[in-house]
This record gives sequence, C-alpha cells and structure tokens, in this order.
Amino acid sequence: MKTFRSYTEVSACVGQEVAVTDWITITQEQVNLFADATGDHQWIHVDPERAKTGPFGAPIAHGFLTLSLIPRFFDLGLKIEGARMGVNYGLNRVRFTAPVPVGSRLRARLLLQAAERIEPDGIQMTWLVTVEREGSDKPVCVAESLARNYGAAP
Repeated sequence: MKTFRSYTEVSACVGQEVAVTDWITITQEQVNLFADATGDHQWIHVDPERAKTGPFGAPIAHGFLTLSLIPRFFDLGLKIEGARMGVNYGLNRVRFTAPVPVGSRLRARLLLQAAERIEPDGIQMTWLVTVEREGSDKPVCVAESLARNYGAAP
C-alpha cells in the first residue's frame, strides 16, 4: 500500500506505477449477486453447468463486475492521508481484454497518468488501471479511471 501525505507527493508520482494490489478471488456468489443487482443473468455468468459446455469452459464474471472492483483496488493500493472524501469522477477508456473465470484471482496495477489540483482543497487524478488474472500473461481489463479526492494537505 502506498501512502501519500500530501497532494504534492501524489503529483510527484505522475508517470509512475504507484501500486500493485494484493490478489482478490472472484466467487460465483459475487457473480450471482452482481447479476441480481444489474439484471444481467446471461447463462455464461450464472449457470455453472451450462457454462462448462460454453465458449469459456466455465462461468465467467461480468466485465462490468471486473470494472466495478476498481474502487476496491484503490482501497487496497493507496491512501491519501487527510483526505475527507474520494469520488469516482468517471472513465475515459475501458477494455475487457480477457475473460475472468469464476475462481480467478485478480489484482491491479495502478499507474498515475495525471494529477491536477481542484481548488480549494482537491485533486483530480487520472489512473491507468490494469487488472491482471493470476496465471495469465494477458490483462483482463484495462481502464483509464478518473478519481477526485478532497480535503488533504497540499
């Protein structure tokens, strides 16, 4: 976990990989709950028996489930001391580059692409988030994520 004491320390890391998170495991229960929350009950996600005979040989996580883990990866990978609030500001680009079979372990690489001050007490950061699956050479998701934090020391 990378801890920043100020926005100045954050800005000094532009162009650098700031963190590689710990691994998290994707479970069928997570996939089912995500399907219930979104209404996406496609069999490749929620029917393990049918999915065994499908194109991936097993049920896979929704791409948007993988994407929704980005805030968790930020929590695992970095902290800005004194920030009273952080918000997801959006995404510039997202690609789902490989499937995530249920039972996979994922982690993220967090590379800071840009950091801009927001007056009076905030910062907007552009992160390249590369989500990796254990045992695979190809990432499963690559996203450019914009995050804002407010309230830390300059």
